[in-house]
Amino acid sequence: MAILLDAQYVLVRFFFTVLFPRSDRWNLLALEHPLIIGPIQVSPGVLLAPMEDVSDLPFRRICRELGADIVYTEFVNAEGLLREDPTGPRRTFHKLDFHEAERPLGMQIYGASELSMEEATRIASSRDPDLIDINCGCWVSNVALRGAGAGLLRDLPQMRQVVRRVRSATDLPVTVKTRLGWDAETIQIVDVARMLQDEGVSALTVHCRTRAQGHKGTPDYSWIERIKAKVSIPVILNGDITDAATAAAAFTDTGCDGVMIGREAIRHPWVFSEVQHFLATGEHLPEPTLKQRVALCQRHLKYALEYYPERYGLISLRRHFAGYFRGMRGAAALRQELGQEKDVATLQQRLEQLATASDLVAV
Repeated sequence: MAILLDAQYVLVRFFFTVLFPRSDRWNLLALEHPLIIGPIQVSPGVLLAPMEDVSDLPFRRICRELGADIVYTEFVNAEGLLREDPTGPRRTFHKLDFHEAERPLGMQIYGASELSMEEATRIASSRDPDLIDINCGCWVSNVALRGAGAGLLRDLPQMRQVVRRVRSATDLPVTVKTRLGWDAETIQIVDVARMLQDEGVSALTVHCRTRAQGHKGTPDYSWIERIKAKVSIPVILNGDITDAATAAAAFTDTGCDGVMIGREAIRHPWVFSEVQHFLATGEHLPEPTLKQRVALCQRHLKYALEYYPERYGLISLRRHFAGYFRGMRGAAALRQELGQEKDVATLQQRLEQLATASDLVAV
């Protein structure tokens, strides 16, 4: 059945590529090949990436409302989860919290030990997310050099053991997010993809850079087509999807099954709406107005205060002020002003004033 569906997709993709100009065929291509991960089916497959200290519960709700088809938690440290007393301070367990409005939601866990990952998977699965994602792509030194995240790219037998143990610990779909390789000399993503498929992974997300690159340099999307030629599981492209045009090009140029957006969601959370609208209509949405920006910021503040204690709710919003008001005259000063505010009522009043401001316009 999978082979038949892939063959049908190739024919559909060829048909629309030949007969329709690009601006007319985005929606047709996306709808003909939905992203399917276990029982989850979404179309076109525009995902929010897991990001430490960013993709928390309030922000995930915002991104889902703006059009993200699937959202992911922050990185959940398997060892931290096992060490922590769930009745005490929740330094790790809070990352498993989510709101029903976020579904479908993936919980991403990371660790170097297959035994810790197995037990952490049981704990995470007990919270009833929609899928479990294994982090095999985090490039920062204090993760990768300890054998977790992208560190598993240097030990594929251990990656296999981690995946196998995680799969054994849950009935949920298990997915993996990884990179092309440790460095340019050790790119083996095609072999990794085949191994993960053999181990029963339901989907693979590939950040199209190596661990050595971090976020530098240009991602090499050509690897997605090479992976797709060797596996039948969904392959999701990650890395420098910054707007509707780059998302649409990723779908048509690589044949990926979905795109995952990370840093651009911080800078411009409306990217999900813009991508969805463009794929559906071939048309670009206008930039959000000041009133729309303020309204989204107010809603984010509401969600943050519903979930966090007041002080941390305000702190959690600071990193997002730049994105909400980016491109507006006076945005830098405004970001500093809002970020320093410690009183909820005062911040809410200031946001109300901004909704009708005339001196904060697009530049």
